[in-house]
Amino acid sequence: VRNAPMSVLAKIHADIDARVTAIRSAHPDWLCGKGCDACCRRLAELPRLSTAEWRLLRSGLETLAPERLAEVRQALAALTENPDGFVVCPLLEQSTGACPVYAQRPVACRSYGFYVQRDRGLHCRDIEAQVAAGSLAGVVWGNHDVIDQELAKLGTARPLNEWFTLWAQEDAAAARTAQLPAV
Repeated sequence: VRNAPMSVLAKIHADIDARVTAIRSAHPDWLCGKGCDACCRRLAELPRLSTAEWRLLRSGLETLAPERLAEVRQALAALTENPDGFVVCPLLEQSTGACPVYAQRPVACRSYGFYVQRDRGLHCRDIEAQVAAGSLAGVVWGNHDVIDQELAKLGTARPLNEWFTLWAQEDAAAARTAQLPAV
């Protein structure tokens, strides 16, 4: 049963990948792609991840060099202490604009630019401007509400900083257990 949420997540990823492929095939000049990190640098808030998404992301984080993971934790702590203005994703490698856990990135990151939630203002304004100007005619945006309904089946959604806090607490508890004398 533990793998059931991961198979639901894999289906969500496949559906998103199909939409992304269709949009990119019809619009080769689509802005979202390698080299574009605009959304990573202008988040309205930290992403919220379901339990299944966190497990996948954490598997990617655990492969990072300890120094890089420490940088991520430091960037996350700075955001938590100063939440005003746009949020730059703490996972983003500032110098390259690359995501070190791209293969394990959350659904919010996978779908941005290809799905919209207009009522919440969650869509790429750069792409919307091109659509409004007529340069990307016939775009069929995905409905992010459908994705959210599927994600709701995958466990409690928490902001990224809360997942990191829980991870640190697990590590601290494991360290305390390891220090206990054998009985």
